[in-house]
Amino acid sequence: MDPRGTKRGAEKTEVAEPRNKLPRPAPSLPTDPAFYSGPFPFYRRPSELGCFSLDAQRQYHGDARALRYYSPPPTNGPGPNFDLRDGYPDRYQPRDEEVQERLDHLLCWLLEHRGRLEGGPGWLAEAIVTWRGHLTKLLTTPYERQEGWQLAASRFQGTLYLSEVETPKARAQRLARPPLLRELMYMGYKFEQYMCADKPGSSPDPSGEVNTNVAFCSVLRSRLGSHPLLFSGEVDCTDPQTPSTQPPTCYVELKTSKEMHSPGQWRSFYRHKLLKWWAQSFLPGVPNVVAGFRNPEGFVSSLKTFPTMKMFDYVRNDRDGWNPSVCMNFCAAFLSFAQSTVVQDDPRLVHLFSWEPGGPVTVSVHRDAPYAFLPIWYVEAMTQDFPSPPKTPSPK
Repeated sequence: MDPRGTKRGAEKTEVAEPRNKLPRPAPSLPTDPAFYSGPFPFYRRPSELGCFSLDAQRQYHGDARALRYYSPPPTNGPGPNFDLRDGYPDRYQPRDEEVQERLDHLLCWLLEHRGRLEGGPGWLAEAIVTWRGHLTKLLTTPYERQEGWQLAASRFQGTLYLSEVETPKARAQRLARPPLLRELMYMGYKFEQYMCADKPGSSPDPSGEVNTNVAFCSVLRSRLGSHPLLFSGEVDCTDPQTPSTQPPTCYVELKTSKEMHSPGQWRSFYRHKLLKWWAQSFLPGVPNVVAGFRNPEGFVSSLKTFPTMKMFDYVRNDRDGWNPSVCMNFCAAFLSFAQSTVVQDDPRLVHLFSWEPGGPVTVSVHRDAPYAFLPIWYVEAMTQDFPSPPKTPSPK
């Protein structure tokens, strides 16, 4: 039996009858690192459950057709000389960011595989389903000073689904994105084109177009503290040369960063950028990030590999550095907060968790559009093969 069952039932009646009660102040969750400095929490080694691909038209395919193969320049050669501006903007097909995809592609995968998930038939009902990128934002929150976030949460058939909502500020920034920033985004994708081949053993071909609709995504299972997780994240490439070809240990994350010339620049890089790289790669168990350092003209002439498990060493003795335990403890605390806040099982009910730097995480409750994010096709398909208990009238 679900230990949270009685609590959920109690809260259900409270939500249904708010008439003569003053609404109690919504609970909030602090984000200050000082609250989360305990020992590193349990995190289950992530295992890959499957994968899917998105093609040049952003269509879903339940296979690995979009997977690329790590193919760096030979180490004994003259070194890289990658022009990251080449092909911009004429050979660039950026994804339409106005389309809010929410969890849809992951839900497609889940629908295909729901009958044969490892962990047994009841596992999904206890799990949290989300994108890796949403978890990355949670991990970095205690140290984030610039960008807030909003996460919508709905419980359906026991499972808690988390889907990011673009904040009004983020939307305004995206629509007013300066040309230089657009080009920088292109350069990151272009770097991948110089470092990846379409087949194992073949060479990269940087003459084609850069199409950011194309993606290969890994679907992973893990557990943080008491919270079973099922999440998916985009993977840049697999390394055919790794001793272990077992995913996710064969995967490589590719990044670009500007060349650094002073200890202060490196220190800032370790404190800010490396934290995001660590969070993004630690969650899915990707062992290495390969960085290309670009000069002001947009050329990469040096590469450096950062093993994920050694990134913390760069800030270990920096009193203004970050700590992996704080990141993971906050994430675990947020997941507990979300699990105990979202008690009603209703795909049309949304608890919106909002956070701005300097403040706590707060919650508001919404029904249906615009925040409801579980699509009707998913809810209906999952309901058809789910033995449902006797229906109680849902609160209006």
